[in-house]
Amino acid sequence: MKPQSRIYVAGHRGLVGSALIRALQTQDYRNLITRSHAELDLTDPAATAAFFAAEQPEYVFLAAAKVGGIGANNTRPAEFIQVNLAIQNNVIEQAYRSGVKRLLFLGSSCIYPREAPQPIKEEYLLTGPLELTNEPYGIAKIAGIKLCESYNRQYGSDFRSVMPTNLYGPGDNYDLESSHVLPALIRKFDLAKLALAGDWDAIAQNEKVFGPIPADVMQQLREQSTNTAPQLSLWGSGQPRREFLHADDMAAACLHVMQLKAEVLATCTLPQCSHLNIGCGEDVSIAELANLVAEEVGYPGSVAFDPSYPDGTPRKLLDVKRLANLGWQASIPLKQGVKLAIDAYRETARG
Repeated sequence: MKPQSRIYVAGHRGLVGSALIRALQTQDYRNLITRSHAELDLTDPAATAAFFAAEQPEYVFLAAAKVGGIGANNTRPAEFIQVNLAIQNNVIEQAYRSGVKRLLFLGSSCIYPREAPQPIKEEYLLTGPLELTNEPYGIAKIAGIKLCESYNRQYGSDFRSVMPTNLYGPGDNYDLESSHVLPALIRKFDLAKLALAGDWDAIAQNEKVFGPIPADVMQQLREQSTNTAPQLSLWGSGQPRREFLHADDMAAACLHVMQLKAEVLATCTLPQCSHLNIGCGEDVSIAELANLVAEEVGYPGSVAFDPSYPDGTPRKLLDVKRLANLGWQASIPLKQGVKLAIDAYRETARG
């Protein structure tokens, strides 16, 4: 890519897309193409075709997707598979038809089998059953990888895929009905701290900014101010282990991959196993993560877990040796990243 290259970032307002925009701007890429969902519905084949015909992007970052946590995946599985398949199919097809030089498809670590050996290598794809709570989403992302590989094999295109681990950072989703674990923890502990201080005006403002507070969480908030030993109860056992990567690290990795020559990428990938894991190579338990977030937020109470709620995959740690061999590794430690995420969250909450 050159500074003047026409670069389309699909999904530029989300956690992933906004991080990509920041990274591209930092590296002085000036010709960035974006469209909001209101301006362009990527599930619409005709609208997507018209956009590519008019804009003629040279490079595409496909970060547009329907995403959510374990609750959202469990309650809206049809949406997660249908919407993601439609977006991928339309964007990848039109990228091919309009002669895009390179496309980077962003998937998810939930493509891998629930019981995959740890750390998870790229070649473990399709070697076992997926985690049932996010199987539809995972299948859609697997289809995106294979769509890129199939276009490359049949048409000679240069469509690449990267599989980031659990991401967090500025622009994250803090809606407690659909958020992932880390942003949900940040908001819950911040709300609990506000409840302990009796600051219900700030809690009302928080609802306006980040969305409704579910009834079970609100009940816990009411109990905070009357309990001499405040405690916040969280879903699951706290035992599953997860890897977390700051969105700015993820974006740096994506730009690194996009800037590599095809012959260099060929040294670490295969035609039918061409995706690359993106992660930091370290994981923590959900209990450890919760305690870290509580400490950084400044919540003085204790943490409890309710094992009647699902845990999801027992452990998910990516093997990132391939990307390391291509010259990239993460640079933002979890503790520092969580602090940065909390600062961004509070800035957004203030409006």
